[in-house]
Amino acid sequence: MRRSKLYRSQSEAIDVNKYYNLKESLEILKGLAAPKFDQSIDLSFNLGIDTRQSDQNVRGALPLPKGTGKTVTVCVIASDKAADEAKAAGADFVGMEEIIDKIKGGWLGFDVLIATPSAMPAVRPLGRALGPRGLMPNPKTGTVTDNVGVAVAEAKAGRVEYRADKGGVVHVPVGKMSFDSADLEENIEAVVKALLAARPATTKGIYLQTATISSTMSPGIKLDTKSLVIVKE
Repeated sequence: MRRSKLYRSQSEAIDVNKYYNLKESLEILKGLAAPKFDQSIDLSFNLGIDTRQSDQNVRGALPLPKGTGKTVTVCVIASDKAADEAKAAGADFVGMEEIIDKIKGGWLGFDVLIATPSAMPAVRPLGRALGPRGLMPNPKTGTVTDNVGVAVAEAKAGRVEYRADKGGVVHVPVGKMSFDSADLEENIEAVVKALLAARPATTKGIYLQTATISSTMSPGIKLDTKSLVIVKE
């Protein structure tokens, strides 16, 4: 695969045989040649889980202490008091039948969809449209709840979801390149803590097998997973 001049110049600053601690990796990322837009920073983990086992699925959500740096559009399917709470918390779209009908018609103008448990029988038939885009409300990610005000506030403030794919890999955004390193560290430590807490009881051996940090346009930088676990424990 032919790489861009920017990618090649960035690669020269990274030792592919070295595992960096968190501070080192952030210093390298911030020192790389960069495009003119504010890049996202992402973590990738390879977990020691068997995704064929239903009790070893790793999925959840957490609010990042320093936010994501993104403007998040939140839609809530709820009625009565729950709808009022969603509006008061700053939800961009709130409703029942009218929202459901819009989604059936192909509208997906939101980043997060929250629904009350009582609304889920009407939401489930939308799975074909919502599921492939990761928008289907789910209790495990806090998007099916009666506490819609809290859920909206967290989503607006910078809540991220994580989910292991079939290969046991998890990708999580942790902020923007414009963030201070200390803020990025705080977000990253919160993600590591959440992943460690989500470890299935039936897993054996090393859980955090590998970890990589990268920006939108950069190569991945290998992280020392032992140092990440020590920080959290």
